[in-house]
Amino acid sequence: MTTTRPTRLGPGASRFAPSTQYDSTRLRVATYNIHKGVRGLGLRKRLEIHNLGLGVEALDADLVFLQEVRLFHRREARRFERTWFGWPEQGQADYLAPEGYDVAYRTNAITRHGEHGNALLSRWPMGDVDHHDVSAHRFEQRGLLHVPVHWQGRTVHTVVAHFGLTHGGRLQQVQYLSRFIAQFVPRSAPLLVAGDFNDWNERLDAPMHGIGLHRAELHPGGARLRPTFPSRVPVFALDRVYTRGFHCVSLEVPRGAAWARMSDHLPLVVELEAD
Repeated sequence: MTTTRPTRLGPGASRFAPSTQYDSTRLRVATYNIHKGVRGLGLRKRLEIHNLGLGVEALDADLVFLQEVRLFHRREARRFERTWFGWPEQGQADYLAPEGYDVAYRTNAITRHGEHGNALLSRWPMGDVDHHDVSAHRFEQRGLLHVPVHWQGRTVHTVVAHFGLTHGGRLQQVQYLSRFIAQFVPRSAPLLVAGDFNDWNERLDAPMHGIGLHRAELHPGGARLRPTFPSRVPVFALDRVYTRGFHCVSLEVPRGAAWARMSDHLPLVVELEAD
């Protein structure tokens, strides 16, 4: 069993623009698939949730959209209970939230020893939390986490998404998302849909545009220059932010050995201004 102390993120972790906490015009958003807080296989499996806590804090985002987050997992908790820091007693979403952040979490998938789902960490007050099953078939359990966030006197509707592994399933999930937006999000309300879209072949932007959502990028095609997967040698831009009522003013992906070891994905960080 491998035990490690939390990783120092190093100089590269602080190369972000200044925090938007006190900026009335910009909203700083991050999306991150945390791979359930564990990396490696067999005897080389290691717990990374403590490092991820440092990483999430370093992102300094107003909103953090998280995927593959565990509330509990009995087998992993037993495995790591005697490691240097051990499995956190609280759920991973609550553990990762920096001081002062609100937390929303809902389960997507039930497994033999535990479960995992989506979470939102917010520097701004939250409204009522909803969860909607968008599983395309019984072999992949997928859901949308919907959280209204009260930002600068307006309500921003946020949706944390983790789409399926097949293109057909993803198209079906876009249609689920469209029906959900029509039913639960007012037409005039700003909207953010962020997460891991598993869109390896870059075919999802057009269907998302068709339901009124635009990919956060500095210029057409710009987001494709910032891949997030796999984290050690990123090639695919699977992690994205789609918006309605915002435009993107900055977009970046942190790089380096510390980020590469914490998850198989890198986080994406964007700064947005309201239209």
